Amino acid sequence: MANPLFWLALSLFCVAVSFTAVVLMAVPAMRELSRAANRAEKLLDTLDRELPPTLDALRRTGDEVAELTDELNQGVQSAGRIIGQVDEGLASTRQQVTTLHRGSRSLWVGVQAAWQVWADPRSQRRPKPKKLGHRRSTLAEGRPSSAQGNRPREGARDPMSSENRPKI
Repeated sequence: MANPLFWLALSLFCVAVSFTAVVLMAVPAMRELSRAANRAEKLLDTLDRELPPTLDALRRTGDEVAELTDELNQGVQSAGRIIGQVDEGLASTRQQVTTLHRGSRSLWVGVQAAWQVWADPRSQRRPKPKKLGHRRSTLAEGRPSSAQGNRPREGARDPMSSENRPKI
């Protein structure tokens, strides 16, 4: 055991056995790597053929979606304007109906009043007009108006009286 040549040969033998085992194990792995490389190459070729048309179709689809969105926005705006016009028409119709309702009530009250006058023969004379509570104009009398109606205040002088007129 002291022979170094023996140990060198034994070491070389172990290295050779290990190398042979590694090579035997690497051969199937290399075959699988070769198959995987072939499959990857086929996949890349397929992607190279199919990807550009797919990307082009996606780009066109995006453009079409953008156009449809614009058209939809225009349609929504148009519908909003139409709804506004319908709302204005409804408001106008409501106002016209209110005016028609007032007019028909006025007409009905007038017809009732005419019927009462026509049906009651004793009301042939004309009724006296009601006093509306208007005051007489102060301009016609030449007196200033006051808070108490057309009467001058107590102790107030009339500027147009004979005492206050300038002498000419």
